[in-house]
Amino acid sequence: MSQPPIERKELLKTVLKNGVFTSADVREIRLQPGQQSGRHLHPCAVLGYIVEGTATYQIEGDAEQILPAGSAFHEPAGVTITNFGNASGSKPMTFVAFYLLNGDQELIQMLEAK
Repeated sequence: MSQPPIERKELLKTVLKNGVFTSADVREIRLQPGQQSGRHLHPCAVLGYIVEGTATYQIEGDAEQILPAGSAFHEPAGVTITNFGNASGSKPMTFVAFYLLNGDQELIQMLEAK
């Protein structure tokens, strides 16, 4: 009896322009209803996957995106993220972040609100 083919669904295709990665730090992050990250940047590239709920995501200068569960995203190294947060005021949101590191780096740098 033959098995059906393995399904492979492309979630994200992006160019990573920051060189060699020496390690990855993978974290599951849960935001409470309405919780927002505020302005920040990452010294390293970050790839993410929305596991549960819906996220709002905005790179400074770009339009805000709505990311439902099953969506993938890329936060480029050194680029200001205006906000990343839970779009729902009543349900939590969970995502997995893959921090692509080059040596010993901080994962996030919080910035003052504009």
